[in-house]
Amino acid sequence: MSDSSPSDAPSASYDISTVDLDDDRYEVKQSAIRNKYVVRDSAGAVVLRGKQKLFKLKEEFPFVTGEDADAFTVKAGGIMDVAGNYAIIDAGTGEEVVVLDEDYSLFVENWTIRDPESGESLATIRSKHKLLSALRHLFSAANLVPNKYEIVDPDGTHVGDIEGKFSLRDTYTVTIDDASTVPKEAVVAAACILDALENK
Repeated sequence: MSDSSPSDAPSASYDISTVDLDDDRYEVKQSAIRNKYVVRDSAGAVVLRGKQKLFKLKEEFPFVTGEDADAFTVKAGGIMDVAGNYAIIDAGTGEEVVVLDEDYSLFVENWTIRDPESGESLATIRSKHKLLSALRHLFSAANLVPNKYEIVDPDGTHVGDIEGKFSLRDTYTVTIDDASTVPKEAVVAAACILDALENK
């Protein structure tokens, strides 16, 4: 393997050992069962499947690969967290890859992706529509209107988008335009579970 350049460092530091999310575009679709998701790459191949485990004291979202091998699990940091932190745990190593930290506010839906040890911000997924975000929290019917998010690096530079689609089932397209300064696999994994966390 060649030496990592500075621009490769963030991605290499936060790799998920069980999956190779190297595409620039993914579709996240909710199944007929609430909080059960399928993730496809730009070629239409299934790369991840996940669903929320019900009846647990701590929320848990295990994901498997397209070949049904354990990929990673998203676990709530505390019992019945409201604002809460969620850790993405690599199924291959058992280690926390990143932590998702929700900026809990009535008028905004922001998620910060952080280093699990230092707490340093690695990227932010933020809602493009504050009014819609507020309505989604207040009225369940507002969830029928798809939300849109922007992915930015710690400096606030745009690196990608999450675009909701009008559909009977929640469907999002995750596009990474430039992930040279953010941990791409962790960002894609976080984007894949955003809908489930926002609608819990």
